[in-house]
Amino acid sequence: MSSLVPPRLAILISGHGTNLQAFIDACACAELDAQIGIVISNNPDTAGLQRAENAGLATRVIDHRNFATREEFDEAMVDELYAFSIDLVVLAGFMRILTPVLVEPFAGRLLNIHPSLLPKHPGLHTHQRALDAGDCEAGATVHFVTQELDGGPPILQCRVPIVSDDTAETLAAKVSLQEHIIYPLAVRWYLQGRLQLTDNEAVLDGRTIPTTGIQYAAG
Repeated sequence: MSSLVPPRLAILISGHGTNLQAFIDACACAELDAQIGIVISNNPDTAGLQRAENAGLATRVIDHRNFATREEFDEAMVDELYAFSIDLVVLAGFMRILTPVLVEPFAGRLLNIHPSLLPKHPGLHTHQRALDAGDCEAGATVHFVTQELDGGPPILQCRVPIVSDDTAETLAAKVSLQEHIIYPLAVRWYLQGRLQLTDNEAVLDGRTIPTTGIQYAAG
């Protein structure tokens, strides 16, 4: 990527935008050598849009309810991403299943964070499912986005212990704090040219990342 023009990120949100805030902060303190070119939400009422506006970022609402099919919605998303010359698309609590219309043109340039230790608990309600399964730990996984739902190659995982009095809410809060660390870190690797999607494998510094991702350890 050009050293003269900072890479441009698109942050896609559907909710409160706490991971968005982590990226706003990381760019502001130069932890990430990038600029957030656009924040897009499929939900016009999300609090995350206010976070973006407070930071002076461009925002767009593309309400999925206005489209007859997922493909038509994704086509509108692609048009917006091209209009803003986006280098990397960061899904940050974006609650839509993507179709090839969006995945294919941005293959290798689409990242997501999922609130479980993939391949465990893809899909929704991950924290309650971890409790119901009797898991001893939970966490989050940053991964490349492919056609398989929550099935793209993992990049980085964080883990938190599950204690006896945890609820889905307390577990979500613990995991969220770690998400705000590992997601910007994975994006930094990508922007540094260290991280790629190659032959449907995540590769860091020329080495294939294990199928459960790199395990993040604080410090």
